[in-house]
Amino acid sequence: MSYPLHPRFPPVMGEALWERRRAALLPRSCCHPWGPASSRAELASCKMTLTTTPPAASMAQTFFCLLLCIPWGSSCPHRCHCTERAGAKAVLCSSRHLEEIPKDIPRDAVFLKLDANSITRIPSNAFRHLSHLEELDLSRNAIEKIDRAAFKGVAAALRTLDLSSNRIRSIPKEALLALNAKLRLANNPWHCECALQEVMWEAQLDPDSVQDITCHTAPREEYVGKPLLQVLDSGANFCSVRQRTTDVAMFIAMFGWFTMVIAYVICYIRHNREDTCKHVDYLKSLPSTQGHAETTSTAL
Repeated sequence: MSYPLHPRFPPVMGEALWERRRAALLPRSCCHPWGPASSRAELASCKMTLTTTPPAASMAQTFFCLLLCIPWGSSCPHRCHCTERAGAKAVLCSSRHLEEIPKDIPRDAVFLKLDANSITRIPSNAFRHLSHLEELDLSRNAIEKIDRAAFKGVAAALRTLDLSSNRIRSIPKEALLALNAKLRLANNPWHCECALQEVMWEAQLDPDSVQDITCHTAPREEYVGKPLLQVLDSGANFCSVRQRTTDVAMFIAMFGWFTMVIAYVICYIRHNREDTCKHVDYLKSLPSTQGHAETTSTAL
């Protein structure tokens, strides 16, 4: 039985036999002890081997060398630089004039820096495939909108999330409260509301930057320009305002429903009364039974 000669999936015939068969088919410059060519230098070397192979080389040799030249491993996004940091992959995309989050971030990335770009939105599932991600830096962008499922898939491993110095006014609390990461939210034009207050209460905020979370707008003018922590310490409760508004709305709805029921009952009674009066008038218009009997006896 023959086995497929793919460099990333050696057959079960034994490692030594596999290496001998592969060496017989492939040029030495294309062989790599850990699989296909992964770096730019190795890729260039492999391509050079193809161009310098004698015409008499077999088609099988060329085919398998091409397989090795394909970058089967994780690639680095365009404009970014990938490196190793303490044995973990770091993807550095700082100050690259990016307007959106790259689609081809390596799955084994542990550190991802996207700071100092022009990103305006974090869509749902933007980092879903990055299950090993521990540090994510999105500071100094132009982010205005963050979807509810923006950080879905990274909640388990993420340790640090930097969203400081953006244009975020509000954020769905579901996007942050599912994370165990330390959050940096400073220097954004926040609208102080119940969702932000709940994030302050429940999320793990970076203590060094929490004082820089300032109310850019607020339900009351006296809170504008003040740190949110100071406003909350003074006794303000944005969630109670929303609760009162909800209670008033429910009261108005119930009152309207009750008014409609009363109006229906009144209309029903009036309609029945009119029908009763018409029926009585009809009965009065009919000749009485006694008068009819007298008229009959006289005739006889």
